[in-house]
Amino acid sequence: MPQNTMPTSNRSLRHARSRSFTAGAHFAAPLLVTLATPFAAHPQSSFEPMDVFQLEYAADPQISPDGSQVVYVRTSMDIMKDRKRSELWIVGANGSDHRRLAAGSSPRWSPDGTRLAYTTAGQIHLRWMDTGETATLTQVTESPSGLRWSPDGRHIAFNMLVPYSPPSLAAPPRPPEGAEWAAPPIMEDRFKSRQDGVGYLDFGHNHIFVVPVEGGTPLQVTSGDFQHSSAAVWTPDGNHLVFSSNRDEGWERDYRNSELYIASILTGDIRALTQRPGPDHSPTVSPDGRRVAFVGYEDRTRTYQVSRLQVMNIDGSGARVVTGGLDRSVSNPVWAADGSGIFFQYDDEGNSKVAFTTLDGDVTVLAGDLGGTSYGRPYGGGSFSVANDGTFALNQTRPDMPGEVAVGRSGGVGARTITALNEDLLAGKTLGAVEEIWWESSFDGRPVHGWIAKPPDFDPNRRYPLILEIHGGPISNYGDRFSAEIQLMAAAGYVVLYANPRGSTSYGEEFGDLLYHNYPGEDYDDLVSGVDAVIERGYVDENNLFVTGGSAGGIMTAWIVGKTGRFRAAVSQKPVVNWISKTLTADNWYGYYFSRYEGLPWENPEPYWRFSPISLAGNVTTPTLFITGEEDLRTPLSESYQMFHALKMRGIDTAVIRLPGASHDMSRRPSQLMAKVANIVAWFEKYRVVPAAS
Repeated sequence: MPQNTMPTSNRSLRHARSRSFTAGAHFAAPLLVTLATPFAAHPQSSFEPMDVFQLEYAADPQISPDGSQVVYVRTSMDIMKDRKRSELWIVGANGSDHRRLAAGSSPRWSPDGTRLAYTTAGQIHLRWMDTGETATLTQVTESPSGLRWSPDGRHIAFNMLVPYSPPSLAAPPRPPEGAEWAAPPIMEDRFKSRQDGVGYLDFGHNHIFVVPVEGGTPLQVTSGDFQHSSAAVWTPDGNHLVFSSNRDEGWERDYRNSELYIASILTGDIRALTQRPGPDHSPTVSPDGRRVAFVGYEDRTRTYQVSRLQVMNIDGSGARVVTGGLDRSVSNPVWAADGSGIFFQYDDEGNSKVAFTTLDGDVTVLAGDLGGTSYGRPYGGGSFSVANDGTFALNQTRPDMPGEVAVGRSGGVGARTITALNEDLLAGKTLGAVEEIWWESSFDGRPVHGWIAKPPDFDPNRRYPLILEIHGGPISNYGDRFSAEIQLMAAAGYVVLYANPRGSTSYGEEFGDLLYHNYPGEDYDDLVSGVDAVIERGYVDENNLFVTGGSAGGIMTAWIVGKTGRFRAAVSQKPVVNWISKTLTADNWYGYYFSRYEGLPWENPEPYWRFSPISLAGNVTTPTLFITGEEDLRTPLSESYQMFHALKMRGIDTAVIRLPGASHDMSRRPSQLMAKVANIVAWFEKYRVVPAAS
């Protein structure tokens, strides 16, 4: 078996294996910085809500073909506009010459490293790296995405929406000149018409285009009433593009399926390379043009299935699994320049890694701690890129470090951090130390993994209130990553437990699929057992236990208070409380049938109701607050109000906090992240028992 791939279920508990991130040790990995560091002399203070506006993180690091420089997206918080701001910065692979390039995103180097393509203001721009001159390459009416250079550096492929007129049954009446009538009605007949964070979708289909880098009109490569939203990759001869889509009849209802296709730039002919149920995506063509590596699985209609790295011939024949010995989902495959193997990334026990595999499936881990773009809660979200000589760039994070740029080499050990975007802020802050913990579930003895964040002034002889913070998904994972929300809760004087109960990814397919037709299920037992494991350490006040979580974490919070009264107060963030109403109203309404619950809600409503927290409303005695964005289309505000009304009718202390303008991601605007945490802590403080003075 490749190294570091043994499933958690086959391991003994490793209480002795503890990875701690001590307050003050903000940059434990080797650093190369170009600035003096006088910040450590400043007085220390805890992480505070307004510090959120001072956070920065690195995303989408793109290393130059010769491995000498990295261009990345530097994200900061605009305190006046209450928005994230993204700019392109460049830094030498040794940490030198760190400077701003331009406003924009999605940077992509030309194959020879002389030019940089990127997007800004809805257009593709080009920068000559020797002179700094720039040009606007496109004049399009829709925003391009998925930029990919042709091997000869003469063209760029991209994806773009092609609009069509919305359907109409009758022409609207024409108002008199100068009249102020309501906007005309809009007819909807699409399978998917809304998306959280976007709203109502524009009428149109995404297609693949190619534009010459010397200027000209983009050539539309794909056509038809199909969606082509994933980036295409070139064959080495520059004559074909390989991409993922679903171009089958009835593709909208076959929403779990996608295939790989190859399109001729010269003739427009499109041919399918795969044909099986399930998602096939993320293609990358070998340097010799003979093979295609991709990610996917054959769908068995489960809650969770591992996505494996596979290789096939360029004509679609001879497909085989490469990472069959790795019981983890992989992503972002990149061929080595010499064709000897493939770089990829995957999550393992809450830590994201960059790895390399030979075509025989021998896996070597090159670097860990990949991530840093989810600054609110400790989710993943990293990416990497590879130079021709095997040098790679990635963004890295740890509980005491938001996303920074790091560089490593194939065959090396780990990666070296080369930026220090938050050193000026965090060197003056004492963060809460984060410690790894494992325990056994009371349900079946399975090992469960989590982390404990402690208050900055932690004293093991004291007794602290505890917050159980539950991740969303539930098919996702928390990890040893920076989290502004966790740090703010710890700074408020709470011990915070966050964990990966059954159903979490990064522990293998069997563990991730334990919620199949059983959610919420024994993940409840996993989490409550974790609370007991922390209490056993002797520094938690059992009379002051609190619980919160967002999305799936909000669901479990609402479920927990229906199952036990041991928590003094709860805050359910953006929950689903009624699976019948959720699956018929949310933007992803179709994504739960069969894989989450058996059958359709109008044919088999019993499991949809049985696993709904609202079915337990009559048991709740815990004061429970609900927080949801007013524009949340994933877990609509009406879900929170259903439970709120039920508890209100029963006389249980409850309230709803609506975040105006917020979608499901309540951290898009920094002030709303701050307000959310402040209200969570305030609700808990309202019910916190202060021990009597001795």
